[in-house]
Amino acid sequence: MFLRYIIKQLLLPPGILFIFLLLAWWLRRARPRLAGCLFVLGLGGLWLMSLPVVVKTAAHALESVPPLPMDQWAGLAGKADAIVVLGAGRDRDDIAWGGTDQPSALAFDRIRYASRIAKASGLPVLISGGLDYDRPPSEAAMMADSMEHDFGVKVRWQEGESRTTWENARFTAAMLDKEGIKRIVLVTHGWHMPRSLWSFQQAGFTVIPAPMGFLGGKSDGPVGGWLPEPKSVWQNGWLMNEAVGAVGYRLFYRH
Repeated sequence: MFLRYIIKQLLLPPGILFIFLLLAWWLRRARPRLAGCLFVLGLGGLWLMSLPVVVKTAAHALESVPPLPMDQWAGLAGKADAIVVLGAGRDRDDIAWGGTDQPSALAFDRIRYASRIAKASGLPVLISGGLDYDRPPSEAAMMADSMEHDFGVKVRWQEGESRTTWENARFTAAMLDKEGIKRIVLVTHGWHMPRSLWSFQQAGFTVIPAPMGFLGGKSDGPVGGWLPEPKSVWQNGWLMNEAVGAVGYRLFYRH
């Protein structure tokens, strides 16, 4: 998993863009034209990644599943048997919490949204998310603890072994099959939902998608999103990872 992580970070932006810049510097005398092209690709790519308008445009293309209307939440109990929430990483060694790992901001957003749906519908909750390089606790355990203490919603099931979205679906299916549950409400971010929805459908579930945290829409700001912002770099990184993952899943994981 560690090697897989390193390779992914180097091959996807912004990692690959920094490699282009390093190669441009290395080749500046031996291959000046190639070095110039690599410099333009590297610097231009970093500039594009820093623009909110690029985030909005890319997210609009990925966020193809519409949100679940709030006025339908209370009626979900007749259409589904459980809510499944997907993990989204952790903040490691947070000194404000005694040096313990905590759910990431993305994960916290997901459990906040799922808690509202759970209270409205009365459906039980499963959280799916594994370990970080074999380091306990699992994402599922951290998110379940937060869901109970911060939102007053107890989690019935914790799936704490999965490391990928595909494993989220497979391991969740193995757990809920024992309960005879095949109809779920699936909670994850809007840009992550298409790949998640496909994975859970491949695992045999009938899914009601409940995407949240949408990044698409109108570009705000004084210049329409054309002014570089630091947060756009990591948001564009999520979107690029999601686009590559969506293609890869359909190539390698289809039944």
